[in-house]
Amino acid sequence: MSNNDWKKRLGVVYSTSDDFDYEKEGADEQETLPNEEQKLKVLLDKKQRKGKKVSLITGFQGTEDDLKDLSKWLKTKLGVGGSAKNGEILIQGDFRDRIVELLSNEGYNVKKAGG
Repeated sequence: MSNNDWKKRLGVVYSTSDDFDYEKEGADEQETLPNEEQKLKVLLDKKQRKGKKVSLITGFQGTEDDLKDLSKWLKTKLGVGGSAKNGEILIQGDFRDRIVELLSNEGYNVKKAGG
């Protein structure tokens, strides 16, 4: 991949000034909190999923890469599929109790919500 990706600069107004330096909005990505300071909630969701259940983990404070790493670790431990985006982790199926147990053992402040 090239460092000169034009899609990242859509909507940018260019300057002819020699001393102009472009700064991206949102470049300061949120720092990931330690496990003990995370306040995660695990709930069951089946809205807009054609009746299929997913375990939804919300409340993660940190970078998108750390969120994806945590998601990958959980999916591996549970042997299921899922995804991670927008600060949420989706795990296919109802694994709320097992997720709470796994995250608690890793030092996360986690609770089961709803049901």
